[in-house]
Amino acid sequence: KKNALSSNHMQQLNSIGFIFYPLEHAWNKYFDQVCVFSAQNGHCNISRYDAGNKTLGQWVNQQRVVYKKNALSSDRIQQLNSIDFIWDVPDHSWMENFNL
Repeated sequence: KKNALSSNHMQQLNSIGFIFYPLEHAWNKYFDQVCVFSAQNGHCNISRYDAGNKTLGQWVNQQRVVYKKNALSSDRIQQLNSIDFIWDVPDHSWMENFNL
């Protein structure tokens, strides 16, 4: 192929930490941050209004929006489900209060 990288070039780029898929890299970075937040706080329901975690809260909210539009990949849904991600905050809050 005309535009294909040789394995040598791929190795060189990998050796300097080149990111081939920046959107995937960014998603994984945020997911990892949510995992850390969850481990520290016992939940991953991060508000977009949380001053200390505003960007992360916005990312969490964006995942809900994309999910509701059926535009989130099944792999990402599985990843988020694996950490007990809350897809519907009002419904979750209602159920928590109901089960008191």
